Amino acid sequence: MNPFNPGYYSENDLKDAGFKSIGKNVQIAKNCTIVGLENIEIGDNVRIDGYCTIISAGDGWLKIGSYIHIGSYCLLSAGDGIHLSDFSGLSQGVRIYSRTDDYSGKYLTNPTVPAEYTGISKGTVRLGKHVIVGSGSVILPNVTVGEGSSIGAQSLVTKNLEEWGVFFGSPAKRLKRRSKQLLDLEKKLLSERA
Repeated sequence: MNPFNPGYYSENDLKDAGFKSIGKNVQIAKNCTIVGLENIEIGDNVRIDGYCTIISAGDGWLKIGSYIHIGSYCLLSAGDGIHLSDFSGLSQGVRIYSRTDDYSGKYLTNPTVPAEYTGISKGTVRLGKHVIVGSGSVILPNVTVGEGSSIGAQSLVTKNLEEWGVFFGSPAKRLKRRSKQLLDLEKKLLSERA
């Protein structure tokens, strides 16, 4: 074994790990941290690269569709649920939070404080089919990113984004319409694999 390449878990390793469900052709880097396996569903043809952290403990849940790539150093904090639809993807260092503290000073913050003293914002994060999120972007709780939208690097997503747009900025704003040509490529790929 190359000490600089920890590799990916085998299909047998993943099948026996305790996931709620796991598909075929799934690759998860051995240096990822994953908490709450029993609350995680993973489809087919998924790759999760190194140093990702996924937390779906307790009431949390995560549903990852098929044909999805999650780049290295991503964080998926799925306390109130995260759903990544088919053909969506996260570039390196993306952070998705389904819960976050109130930073206004009106409440105490952090997970060591009893809930009645905090003002946690929470809600499921949903990424539609063919959504791509650029490096270093952050998505906050209770957000739906519509099918086919792309989010540029270093963007902050604080509200729902409509379908088939190109978004960028902090907060993310629509720049233009995104091409739907990739839908033809999806059909071709799926027909070849059928």
